[in-house]
Amino acid sequence: MKSQSLSARAHAVMPGGVSHELRYKTPHPIYFERAQGAEKWDVDGKRYIDFKLGAASQILGHAHPEIAEAVALQMARMPYTADCHPLEVEWAEWLNRLFPSAARVRFTGSGTESTMLALRLGRAHSGRDKVLRIDGHFHGWHDMLMKGAKPGINTAPSLGIPHAVTDMTVISPLDLGAVAELLDSDPQIGTVFVEASGANYGSVPLPDGFLQGVRTLTDQTGHVLVFDEVITGLRWSPGGRQARDGVTPDLTTLAKIVTGGLPGGAVVGRADIMDLLSPSETRDGLSPPVSHKGTFNAAPLVAAGAVKAIEILSTGDVQTHADAMAARLRDGFNAVFRALDVQALAYGDSSTCHLYFGGRSIDGLDAAAIRKTPPAVVKGLRDGLLERGVDFMSFTSCVTGLPHTPDLIDEAVVHFRDTVSDLIRDGVLS
Repeated sequence: MKSQSLSARAHAVMPGGVSHELRYKTPHPIYFERAQGAEKWDVDGKRYIDFKLGAASQILGHAHPEIAEAVALQMARMPYTADCHPLEVEWAEWLNRLFPSAARVRFTGSGTESTMLALRLGRAHSGRDKVLRIDGHFHGWHDMLMKGAKPGINTAPSLGIPHAVTDMTVISPLDLGAVAELLDSDPQIGTVFVEASGANYGSVPLPDGFLQGVRTLTDQTGHVLVFDEVITGLRWSPGGRQARDGVTPDLTTLAKIVTGGLPGGAVVGRADIMDLLSPSETRDGLSPPVSHKGTFNAAPLVAAGAVKAIEILSTGDVQTHADAMAARLRDGFNAVFRALDVQALAYGDSSTCHLYFGGRSIDGLDAAAIRKTPPAVVKGLRDGLLERGVDFMSFTSCVTGLPHTPDLIDEAVVHFRDTVSDLIRDGVLS
């Protein structure tokens, strides 16, 4: 098999043979070489229905013709010069129109970089060093916000992060009362981060009214509120979850769909906070007051694809279709669970689908309980679906997009039923 051969070569030159830890798989990863719409093909020619869609970045589908054309034309015209260019202005204007919090826009190189910059801005504006984040929420892989990313564990899930850094991060359970108490008890907290979907793009849903509640609370206390909309931005609605739910944070972090599925990111927010990035401003002898650089920020190739993608997504029609396909997928999976008498649940918001094994409700469960799927179930589900040509975004979660059709959804449900049946036969599920 070509994948096996490629993995052997990769292990000789890359740690673990991968460039992202979640791509690691035993005995070896699957290597892909072609993708179109909601389907992709591995190096051995096998076809898969894709519910990963580029880690939720490709809501329009792989190789969307208008995005491909825009990027190709820009490549021929001006791929990159490290200068200002018209497309970055147009891109920023789109974000300003669509996202309620986007009075000003600054582009970054990735979603992780956007949360790094938002935290620096929050500290600079508030004058306080600590940040409060919610247990289990994910805000990128950098030192400052790794602590608490693994639910129920009040530490950073990595070596190499100093205690001096993690001491600056305060973890709160998903409870407004707890957030209020922590903000009141620690005067060094100046910034609050929330994954706007709930942990891991909604696998742990936010309680009703949580975003509104934390907005009201931070308004009262003067803390800088940051919504991480790296996944929800342009997926939950053309203006993200904040536009759909009518809650405006002080700052918003963006990437993935907002960059047209190409590498990049952005921070948008209140003018008085964002203007701390302006070289025309001086504070405490510093100009700009908050320093931010990045060679490939708003690179023309990315901007060309992003502008075209946002133009297509601005109507909301794509999101409506993707939401309907996700609902069809969840309904199909739940029908399988009922038919096979498996105590499990498919659930999700917008165009997502998450699986919980342990009952038919997640009400009252915390992040650690919801995401504690038995390893044998995780492996059996993943391997069985991949064998049948269905690829999820993570072990028990996936997303839908424009190219998913009812026929593709129904085909995936059949493969899901067969996989679950095998797990029951093998005693992995009962």
